[in-house]
Amino acid sequence: MGTHETNDAQVEVKTDLWMRGELLAIAEELRSRAQAEGGAASQRLAEFPRHYTELAYRCASGTGELHAHYADTFLILAGTATLITGGKLIEPQKVGTGEARGTAISGESSQSLSAGMVVHIPAGLTHQMILKADETITYFVLKIQESEVSEG
Repeated sequence: MGTHETNDAQVEVKTDLWMRGELLAIAEELRSRAQAEGGAASQRLAEFPRHYTELAYRCASGTGELHAHYADTFLILAGTATLITGGKLIEPQKVGTGEARGTAISGESSQSLSAGMVVHIPAGLTHQMILKADETITYFVLKIQESEVSEG
């Protein structure tokens, strides 16, 4: 641990470390939530001024997503899925400032994801995680604010 000075104040700075086994144990807890809540569950791990981390578990396909201000970086810990990126949200609904969801996206590209892969999705790029009936996926998420978020 150390300190960091910002505008006359000292803020304690520490390193966050998560072992793969710890994350997979949390994912086991998320599994039952995901099965009860429509196929996905996540848990915020740490929050910082312009980014945060979370763990996600998915046992069903997700909706199309668009984050205007936040980039997603996924580290796939276990399982498989297909990631569709690009195109437009189908039946878009605003769900928050700079956040929209749709029933799907008209995807322009797809990538197969599996354990050990890292994928970066820039702010403003539509994306959707697609899972086959027998697939599950566990992934560490780093959400990074790339532009200012303003209400209104």
